[in-house]
Amino acid sequence: MLGAEREGLPDEIAASCEELATIPLASGAESLNVATAGAIALYERLRRGR
Repeated sequence: MLGAEREGLPDEIAASCEELATIPLASGAESLNVATAGAIALYERLRRGR
């Protein structure tokens, strides 16, 4: 599941997840759109071999 840019997932949904992850932003960056965040998350999961 991917949450909103600023708010993330609603608490009730986050509580039902087995794992949670965040993507740190570079200094001065405001946000990532959901497609970019999803691509980064999938890449990192594959990179780590999980």
